Amino acid sequence: MNRDLKDYRKSYEKGMLLEKDIPNDPFILFRSWFETADASPEVDEANAMSISTVGKDMMPKTRIVLLKGYDLQGFYFYTNYSSEKGRALEENPQCCISFFWPALEKQIIIQGMAEKISKEASEAYFHSRPRGSQLGALASDQSSQIESRTVLEEKLNKLEQDLEGKEIPLPQSWGGYIVKPRSFEFWQGRRSRLHDRIRFSLNAGNWNIERLAP
Repeated sequence: MNRDLKDYRKSYEKGMLLEKDIPNDPFILFRSWFETADASPEVDEANAMSISTVGKDMMPKTRIVLLKGYDLQGFYFYTNYSSEKGRALEENPQCCISFFWPALEKQIIIQGMAEKISKEASEAYFHSRPRGSQLGALASDQSSQIESRTVLEEKLNKLEQDLEGKEIPLPQSWGGYIVKPRSFEFWQGRRSRLHDRIRFSLNAGNWNIERLAP
């Protein structure tokens, strides 16, 4: 029997986000929240984030990727440049990444511009990955249609044999992006759906801070 989703209810009571506790720099608040999530035994893969893109077809698509680093410049992830997300970012580098940690009742939404990082940086990260992950990236032409899983596994097996004892080359169309933020929105669940929403918007090199109605 189908359950009636209208009756689903939850009271959010695990935190608050008040102006007196908000730093002037959103990266400081992001680091604090991320470190809290990463240290929480209730959060699995704190670095899992959604990324939404819109290419020339104007059809948005969201998927989960893993954050692999962040600094004051932005947020880093890696993928196949020929994948759907890679092609969309080539056509329109504006994107949105977001983190949701239900156990903490926290969400962060970041809008910005994606740029490819250097080949040298991509190669350094690629060779830091487990060997199986390197071979998988080489075997998979991400987002392309394949006849069957068997074909993919056979390709992987052949690569394992051909490259045994050798360095695995960086795939030509694989590498990293940095998402340089233009806005952050921090969401903290509160009682009675009166959630805290604080938005940082970049303006002439400065961050403007405003509270949004939930």
